[in-house]
Amino acid sequence: MAGNLDIDGLTALVDSGAVDTVLVCFPDMQGRLVGKRVTGRFFLDHGIHELHVCDYLLTVDMDMEPVPGYAAANWDTGYGDFAVRPDLTTLRRIPWLDGTALVLGDCVGGDGAEVPHSPRAILKRQIARADALGYTVMIGSELEFYIFDDSFEDAAEKRYADLKTTGRYIEDYHIFQTTKEESMIRAIRNGMDGAAVPVEFSKGEWGPGQAEINLRYADALEMADRHVIYKNGAKEIAWAAGKAITFMAKWREDLAGNSCHIHSSLWRGDEPVFAADDAPEFNHWAAGQMALADDMTWFLAPYINSYKRFQAGSFAPTRAAWSLDNRTAGFRVVGKGAGRRLECRIPGGDCNPYLAFAATIAAGLHGIENQLDPAPMMHGNMYEAPDAPEIPKTLRAALSALDASTVLRAAFGDAVVEHYLHTGRWEQAEYDRRVTDWELRRLFERG
Repeated sequence: MAGNLDIDGLTALVDSGAVDTVLVCFPDMQGRLVGKRVTGRFFLDHGIHELHVCDYLLTVDMDMEPVPGYAAANWDTGYGDFAVRPDLTTLRRIPWLDGTALVLGDCVGGDGAEVPHSPRAILKRQIARADALGYTVMIGSELEFYIFDDSFEDAAEKRYADLKTTGRYIEDYHIFQTTKEESMIRAIRNGMDGAAVPVEFSKGEWGPGQAEINLRYADALEMADRHVIYKNGAKEIAWAAGKAITFMAKWREDLAGNSCHIHSSLWRGDEPVFAADDAPEFNHWAAGQMALADDMTWFLAPYINSYKRFQAGSFAPTRAAWSLDNRTAGFRVVGKGAGRRLECRIPGGDCNPYLAFAATIAAGLHGIENQLDPAPMMHGNMYEAPDAPEIPKTLRAALSALDASTVLRAAFGDAVVEHYLHTGRWEQAEYDRRVTDWELRRLFERG
């Protein structure tokens, strides 16, 4: 299952007036949807093949500032265009936006080749590596978020202080508290199903006002596409309801962070490769991810704030060990038979799924291609396991590990790795020059 529309269906909807707008989008480096709103008729007549956008869109930071120093696009090159080529298999209606359809596209250069540092292209190359070995990579990503009674506009005016979450107490699995949130959560569930992003269930999470909506797993590219449509759509639905939500990894120091657990498995056709307990590929897949845990952490945790989530006793991992159904481990083995899979608990809700999935696949294939054996499974409280390797504690440490990674440089290409190292270093530099509220409270009078 991909989108729920084909060109004939879209043509009929445009002709009848039921659809007048097509969102032509692609995921940027932060995993946001960017693109154009195209009239339905113009899309059918002209936009079906490609639309042009400025190439600076893959060189901007979270504030949409053009970041100097990228080789791919800069002031010296004049910030030209690349094209967005719609992937018509992703075409779908967006029920929560009137008269609107959406299609995701691939970024392509003047030679018609995909832009190598575009997130969707990076993931597709790793999927192709798995395909060449006879594997289909199936992934499910679980996103957590907080819901606020404040609107996005009110939250900004309050400088994100003294925000009111929709819940007042820990609501993990609570039915009564989640009933209070159900009008918006139900709108998200039903909206996603209507947009060909199938939902399994929703539940309350650990924090007050924290929720999780689980999407049905799919092949890696389809899952990444669903992930970004869901994340963008959940924000739109919350905005329309006068509320705000955040997927920020750690929005408040005393509350649980927002995770994005990544469940991965390999299939050959209709056969689940990991179904047998003694499947060698499972051990190799897990070993590769643990061996490259440091190398790939930046692709799982790309911001300064991401690392503030890694706190002991918070259900976020601190160590890159694996264990059987143990939520204190960085890697958790879950499921049986066809459902057996490896859950990576390192990413936060702020990760770019295309980059996170690509790193996961590259690491797993490294384990399979080199027949790596994992360290023995660990048991008990991983927060108190000094022998287990620690996850990088800071953005600087993660960037150093990525810079030194010969495996990810070989998998992604040096130019791609350098592109994203520059992204991470800019993030670090932007933070380093800022004076925070914590510093003012601590030092203004007493320092």
